[in-house]
Amino acid sequence: MALLDVRDLQTVFDTSDGVARAVDGVSFAVEPGETVGVVGESGCGKSVTALSIMRLIPSPPGRIEAGAIEFDGESLLDLPEEGMRRIRGNDIAMIFQEPMTSLNPVLTVGFQIAEAVRLHRGLSKSEAITEAVRMLELVEIPEPAARAASYPHQLSGGMRQRVMIAMALSCDPRLLIADEPTTALDVTIEAQILELLSSLRSRTGMSLLLITHDLGVVAEQASRVVVMYAGRVVEEGPVDDVFKEPLHPYTRGLLNSLPRMGEERRELDPIPGIVPQLTELPSGCRFRDRCPVAVSECERVDPQLETCGPGRTVACLVASRDKGAGQ
Repeated sequence: MALLDVRDLQTVFDTSDGVARAVDGVSFAVEPGETVGVVGESGCGKSVTALSIMRLIPSPPGRIEAGAIEFDGESLLDLPEEGMRRIRGNDIAMIFQEPMTSLNPVLTVGFQIAEAVRLHRGLSKSEAITEAVRMLELVEIPEPAARAASYPHQLSGGMRQRVMIAMALSCDPRLLIADEPTTALDVTIEAQILELLSSLRSRTGMSLLLITHDLGVVAEQASRVVVMYAGRVVEEGPVDDVFKEPLHPYTRGLLNSLPRMGEERRELDPIPGIVPQLTELPSGCRFRDRCPVAVSECERVDPQLETCGPGRTVACLVASRDKGAGQ
C-alpha cells in the first residue's frame, strides 16, 4: 500500500478575476522509502499540491474542492483539525522554500527545534534542548551547541536551510515534503543540502516528495517523476525512462531547454508562449497553444492520463496514439 495516495485533488482560489483552478484533478502516489520528484514551471500547482497535502491552504481565498488524500490508509481530508495537527510535523513534515520567512526571527533556532520536539514528543524542556542540539549535529552544523543559541539572521542561507531540515526531521517523520529546498542557495551549498537529504533519507527510511523546477535535481535524487502543467499532471514515470524518452511535448520542451555538457555555444530551445491564466483556461489541451505537435482535435478534447508502457502515464492525444495507450 502506498504511504501517500493523492487522487483527483482539486484546489481552487477565489480571485477578483474568477476562480483559479490551481490544482485540477492531480493524482499520484508515494511508496514507503521512495523519492518522488514533482516538476514544472512556476505557477503549475506544485507548491499548492504540497500545501493541500498538509492542509495549509489559506481559507479564504483557497479551498480543497474535491479529491482524496490518504496517508497510510487514513483520509487526511476527513480528519478534524486536531487530528491533522497530530499528523502534521509528526508523521508528515515539510521544508518550505525560504527558511528566513519560515523561522521566527526573535527566537533562537535551538528553541524553535526544541518547541517542535516538546509539542509532538512530550519531552521536558531540558530533554528537548538536548534533542535540538543532536538534530543540529545530525544535519552537520558545526558546533551545534553554540549554534543552537543563534538567531536565524546570524546564520547563512545554507545553515538556515539545515536548521529547517533539522526541525522537519526532529519528530522522525515518515514522509518529508521538500518544497524547492535549495532555491535561494548557491550551487556548492545546493549540492551539500541535496546530499544531506539523500543521506538522511537512506538512514531513516523516510519517503521524500521533492518539489522543484530543477530537472537536474530530480534526475539525481528521485526514482519517479511527476510532471505538472497548468494545474494538471501531464506525465509520470520512472525518472530514467522519462528523461531518456519523454512522451509529452511539454516534458520534451523542458528537457530541450536545458544546457548540455560538451555542447559549446548551443542555443537553448525555450518553450514558446506562456502558461495560460488559471482563471481562463483554454478548451481542450491546456498546452496546445505552445505545442509543436498539436492537431485540431487538441482544441476539442481534454486529454486524460493514459497508461503508455510499464509505470508510464501521459496526458496527450498525439503521444498516446504514437506510443500506443495501454500497451
